[in-house]
Amino acid sequence: MEKSQSEQVFEVKNLEHTIAIAEEQLAVIRRENEESKAAIMAAKKELREDTSHAIANLWSKDSFSDLVNFSQYANQVSDKLSEYDQQARKIQALEKLIDSPYFARIDFKFDGVADFEKFYIGRSSLHEEQSYEMAVYDWRSPISSVFYRFTLGEAFYDSPGGRITGQVNLKRQYEIKRGQLEYYFDADVQIIDEFLRKLLSQNASSQMKTIVETIQKEQDMIIRDMEVDLMMVQGAAGSGKTSVALHRAAYLMYQGLTEKLTHNNIVVISPNRLFERYIANVLPELGENQVNSLLFDDILSNLLQREDIQTKNQFLEYVLTSDRQAEGTIAKEAMKFKGSSQFVEILNRFTADLPMRWLQFTDIYYDGRVLVSWQLLKSQLLQSNPEVLLSLRLRRLEKSILKSVHKERKERMEKLRNIIAQKPEHEFEVEEVARMLSIQESTVLIKSIRKFTELDCFELYRKLFSDKNYFYSLAKGLELPDCIEDILNLTRKNLQKKELQHDDALALTFLQLKTKGNADSKAIKQVVIDETQDYYPIHFEILKELFPKARYTVLGDIHQTIGKQESMDLYARVAQILDKEKSTLVTLAKSFRCTQDILEYSAQFLSPGSTLNSFSRKGDVPEVFTAPNQAAFDQLILNEVNTCQEKNYQSIGIICKAEKDAIAIYERLKDKIPLQLINSDTVVDLIGVLIIPVYLSKGLEFDGVLICDVDAEHYHSDDDRNLLYIACTRALHRLNLFYTGDISPLLSAE
Repeated sequence: MEKSQSEQVFEVKNLEHTIAIAEEQLAVIRRENEESKAAIMAAKKELREDTSHAIANLWSKDSFSDLVNFSQYANQVSDKLSEYDQQARKIQALEKLIDSPYFARIDFKFDGVADFEKFYIGRSSLHEEQSYEMAVYDWRSPISSVFYRFTLGEAFYDSPGGRITGQVNLKRQYEIKRGQLEYYFDADVQIIDEFLRKLLSQNASSQMKTIVETIQKEQDMIIRDMEVDLMMVQGAAGSGKTSVALHRAAYLMYQGLTEKLTHNNIVVISPNRLFERYIANVLPELGENQVNSLLFDDILSNLLQREDIQTKNQFLEYVLTSDRQAEGTIAKEAMKFKGSSQFVEILNRFTADLPMRWLQFTDIYYDGRVLVSWQLLKSQLLQSNPEVLLSLRLRRLEKSILKSVHKERKERMEKLRNIIAQKPEHEFEVEEVARMLSIQESTVLIKSIRKFTELDCFELYRKLFSDKNYFYSLAKGLELPDCIEDILNLTRKNLQKKELQHDDALALTFLQLKTKGNADSKAIKQVVIDETQDYYPIHFEILKELFPKARYTVLGDIHQTIGKQESMDLYARVAQILDKEKSTLVTLAKSFRCTQDILEYSAQFLSPGSTLNSFSRKGDVPEVFTAPNQAAFDQLILNEVNTCQEKNYQSIGIICKAEKDAIAIYERLKDKIPLQLINSDTVVDLIGVLIIPVYLSKGLEFDGVLICDVDAEHYHSDDDRNLLYIACTRALHRLNLFYTGDISPLLSAE
């Protein structure tokens, strides 16, 4: 596009002026940072020298003033460290800003005002110290939404004071690197698409990148929605839903909800450790601290305080490698049933029934007589408020028993003294021996009380399956699977094992939360859940118990479900369980990851009637290659990897159905080319040639993808159809499939 010389000169001068402002502020804050560093060193030295005597005598009778002085010194050091850290973060932000201060500009005229104003938009804001005039607006500021949502003409944005209307007569984008203006262009729809197409044609990044320069209108609306308590996003593979969720987290930290959010108020539930690593740089690149990140496995092990729990990926590996064996099929059905709303209802009924049937109350004896009968204890518990946690009600019951004991203790101590006084061997130690006996009696008493006031959730959960008739009585009126007998038998067998199976760990966690609660997650105000389609109702019931007051951002794609089939009804179930006042479902149907050819090929694995829109970018048509034997198969893989490397692809993903298959290929090829085997514990950047099970590849992307073993043995079911869709949509630029033997019936033979 032709640009006038004067316009070019103006943009260069504006960039120089903006960088000069940032450099001036950087110089000031660097000096302040050095002064803070010196002050910290001096304070630490003073702390060591002036408090050494105080520390040595902290526990003397005159030590209180020394302790106060020591505390004041420590607080001063802590305050200076906090100030130093804030300055360091500001230095880092200014350094990034000097490298590339902004990426866009809009010229906006407010209604009722004569002239257009220039607004430059960057990753962080910058203002002149003296005039406080804004040189750069943060991409999250209200005015910046105009850049993302409108073309030229009438526009508006929502500010804290209400809706602001006006007109846009210029949208401009810049490429600025190392403080130099490389180029700029005035954006219309066609040019923006071409810019995005060029950006998407680049190699994959080893870690997820920010998308502030290319946020689409529908993505921006998700990011900035402050009204809903439950934001649900159904997004096609490559639609940017995870990026949008992380940018939404950054926006919420910038804006706050009803109050300012910090990184400690947000948690991301990730599918695996590799994905955690992949997304780890997004928020820091946006100038925010990394938020809490958890796998659901972490939630289970933290709450149950157990390490011997089968992980989700171990469960998937077992199911995917034994799906044609009876026990593998039953294990899958057991997960489906125990994750269901029906089983949650059974657990709720079981929890309500615990005081009536499963708590073994006993008479409480003290001083040789029944102080409280078991019938009275049970009656008191049953009459207590059922809305209060059972563990809390039992604790109150224990306190009431001990209160009754305390009333009798004085009389009991007198009896003990009299008994001891009659024994000559204790003539001179009556009080001490009586007190010791009283303590022993109390210890025995408390142990007997806690047999029914302390809950062993694992043992209670085992009792749920110990009597089939009882289980069926709890399930009355609920729809049970046809193979329920097999599920009950498998569960009893599994509960004898040392390792707790994944489905039972979920059920046990829910039971524990319903009976004991959890007070450790009150700080969490926003929960981001990725790969929602892989979760069952019980997962959301657990999250509801854990984070009852949080708002939620829920991301999923029903076509990328592993181990089960899902429909759009998923989101209605999630909304019903989380039960938030305001919820919405947004669909992101356009994929920006794959070429049009790859996406069209991937669409064959979708259910009839499904729509998948691609951002138009052409490439090679995927092909399916067959080999007569394993040696020829391996050579095909080596040739394809070599072709990808000749194209200078930075990341090449060899995707297998399961870890067992990935290990087999890795062992055969590891001495022929550099390879990385990815398993559940691997945490690496996505560079080079990686062999990975399909269930670990979700959310990731590679320049080139090779899908191995697409034969009838590996891929034959509807669940396998989802796996093939997931594997295919990991590819940015090139996709090919390989097999020996009979081709999968899910693929055309062409």
